[in-house]
Amino acid sequence: MIRIIIAIVALLPFAVGSPFLVNLAMLTAVSAFLGQCWNISGGFGGLTSFGHAAFFGIGAYVVAILQIRFGLSPWLGLPAAFLLGGGVGLAIGFASFRAGLRGSYFALVTLAFAEVFRVLANSLDITGAGLGMQIRRQPGLITFQFVDGRLIYAAALALLALATLCAWHLRRSRFGAQLAAVRESEDAAAALGIGVVRTKSLALGLSGGLTALGGVLYAQTYLYIDPSIAFGSARSVEMLLVAMIGGAGTIWGPLLGALVLHVIADGARVFIDTPGAAPMLYGVLLLVVIWLLPGGIASLKLRRAHA
Repeated sequence: MIRIIIAIVALLPFAVGSPFLVNLAMLTAVSAFLGQCWNISGGFGGLTSFGHAAFFGIGAYVVAILQIRFGLSPWLGLPAAFLLGGGVGLAIGFASFRAGLRGSYFALVTLAFAEVFRVLANSLDITGAGLGMQIRRQPGLITFQFVDGRLIYAAALALLALATLCAWHLRRSRFGAQLAAVRESEDAAAALGIGVVRTKSLALGLSGGLTALGGVLYAQTYLYIDPSIAFGSARSVEMLLVAMIGGAGTIWGPLLGALVLHVIADGARVFIDTPGAAPMLYGVLLLVVIWLLPGGIASLKLRRAHA
């Protein structure tokens, strides 16, 4: 039933010509994609990260630098961003897990790395320093720039489908089973012969590579990035909230979380004119969801199955 509802909601913007609905759907799809990327490591692997914006920013800057500094096609930015984001994820994971960091210590380390990348982007000439980078507007398939919002939405859906397919594979693969074992008990997993450091590092690398693709899409959609946009902590918090509210460690949780969060947030801004009222309503509803459904919205399905 959840799959049918999600499919109908996903296809609805293509049938309705409302620019507002298309834009809302695009933002929701991107948020769901980023939440799913976080979910691959944070949900399935229990690797709570506060700094996933580092990977998002890497993807955004990679595609911008390739175009502006070297005149290369933005399509090359997709594999380059995935490889660099994945490589950075592997490096951060290996260094952190070899040092025995876990839980809140690992979360703070990821936050620190995101801040390091923000400071570097704010200082280096190749990234435009604090002025950021402006990508020249050249609409077309070759330049990966689309005027029609539905095409941008289609690209976001394609990325979301890719990330969801990875999550689905994790639930059914041997590597996914090893990752779940590590999440439940690292000592028990190690006793079974599972390489704990390797497994967690690979999960963070996959998550980082996919998240970097989201940065590419953002840069090609808005054609401007700066250190605060690319590496800001708000981006990391959004990814975490989408996964946790929807249901971390589930396949459909990030999709449900993104749908609920964006409908509440954007709908409140449209229908409530009182300054500050929309964020307050958003915060209250957020607290209610967390209080009533600590396992996320997806846990409703599990409760019904056990009822």
